Amino acid sequence: MGALLILIAAAGALAAVVALRLWLVLHSQVAVPRKSVSLLVVAGSGGHTTEMLRLLGHLSSAYRPRHYVIADTDEFSAQKIHSFEQSRAERDPGTTRPEYHIHRIPRSREVQQSWLSTVFTTLRAAWLSFPLTYRLKPDLVLCNGPGTCVPVCACALLLGLLGVKKVLLVYVESVCRVERLSLSGALLRPFCDHFLVQWPALKEKHPGAVFLGRLV
Repeated sequence: MGALLILIAAAGALAAVVALRLWLVLHSQVAVPRKSVSLLVVAGSGGHTTEMLRLLGHLSSAYRPRHYVIADTDEFSAQKIHSFEQSRAERDPGTTRPEYHIHRIPRSREVQQSWLSTVFTTLRAAWLSFPLTYRLKPDLVLCNGPGTCVPVCACALLLGLLGVKKVLLVYVESVCRVERLSLSGALLRPFCDHFLVQWPALKEKHPGAVFLGRLV
């Protein structure tokens, strides 16, 4: 009789442990509502920055803070970003202070730079991008093709590989790319969580891409 009671007690304790473990697992998987999404935006010079800011104009204020990464010699993008954020803040009466920051890294490739030397400048940019990416730990990286985005995206991927944080990569191919991907797009497409193109010809050539029409 005593052995039977011990067996029943042990079975009850085991059942309680299993039930507690199941509750913890289910509870840990309940989605916690997020108030904001930390966004890291890679801006290029000229048309890349113009397209990116048009795209950002359609995003809600939930994407904050917004961290912009630009090349260290790119004053055009810095001015455009400041103007965009100031205009955005003026349109939103609830905004007391725009939540954005501009960060600079070395340019991966200068105009007319040889491809061989580009390997070394890109590695240098990646080396300096990792401490920045690690410190920011963004939820999402958004880019549209400038060479600067390659080392930044590589560092974001590395955060996931190291188990630091899973960062979503969203690549929007430039609208000027009608039939062929940019070099940055071709390099990053296999690693992106979402790869968007703006022309049906690219969707036909790259079935894994997402075509939503003109975005900018």
